[in-house]
Amino acid sequence: MHEMDEEIPRVVHYFDYKSPYAYLAQTETFELQKQLGVPIDWLPYTLDISKYLGAAELDDSGHDLVGSRNAHQWRRVRYAYMDCRREANRRGLTIRGPRKIFDSSIAHIGFLYAKARGDWRLFHDALYERFWKHEVDIEDPRAIAGLLDEFAIASRGFSDYLAGEGRREHDRFVAEAEARGVFGVPSYLVDDELFWGSERIERVRERVLAGPLARPATIG
Repeated sequence: MHEMDEEIPRVVHYFDYKSPYAYLAQTETFELQKQLGVPIDWLPYTLDISKYLGAAELDDSGHDLVGSRNAHQWRRVRYAYMDCRREANRRGLTIRGPRKIFDSSIAHIGFLYAKARGDWRLFHDALYERFWKHEVDIEDPRAIAGLLDEFAIASRGFSDYLAGEGRREHDRFVAEAEARGVFGVPSYLVDDELFWGSERIERVRERVLAGPLARPATIG
């Protein structure tokens, strides 16, 4: 562990359960936290994929029922899933492409509920793994509640939390993330410096070890 004479920088990691790239970054992010001995604050950032890649929903034959994506967007999407499956195969993970763009906010509120009530790691890992195996519907509050109970996080108050405090917290975290420049996942904030993508984890490590006196890079 590198000795730091000053205050330890604050590190925030933003993820989305429906992002395969964020899924692939989880193990490395936990390992980074372990190696550095620096707490990392996990926060959900719900992507609005339709804004930049168009809306889509596939039927059982694989035909798009919405038809709003152009050819360029489809090429990007197909490459992204091919690339993620290729990397997942190297790690022994499963990534099955979803048939629609999911609203992951319910699952993210489930994460916030778990985070406030105990050890959320097992819930988090299982939710990621099962979603990408098509074994859990992240839009179904009952499925999220069942997963909470499975990992000893009592779900009795989850329904009320989802409809009230949890939704407000979720929306606030998303708004705060965007105010700080976040636009995608996986993202990392070290104090006020933003790093996007799992390939930047090494830069996150360097920035943390440099300490709070390091000057963040500016844009423009």
